[in-house]
Amino acid sequence: MSLILVFLCGIANFMLHKAVLESRHPMLVQMPWFFHALGGRFGLAVEFVMLLGALALVNNGAEAWAVAYSGYTLLNGVSAWLILSGRV
Repeated sequence: MSLILVFLCGIANFMLHKAVLESRHPMLVQMPWFFHALGGRFGLAVEFVMLLGALALVNNGAEAWAVAYSGYTLLNGVSAWLILSGRV
């Protein structure tokens, strides 16, 4: 069950990240040079590595990582909402 939770949170993280990238928010221009590597997809690659790590840890019995990754997803959701709604 924890693996499914982490996987679904990973999908949500990718959707949020892509929505923020496509928003062309002025704050994105101020990001460091490495953020713009690969056409802005460097962040998506980091997101993928984090998802793989969380899945591997949960698969090995570290159930607390499912809760931690869910919290990370919640923070990403709040951040994306702030950016996309124009509050930041």
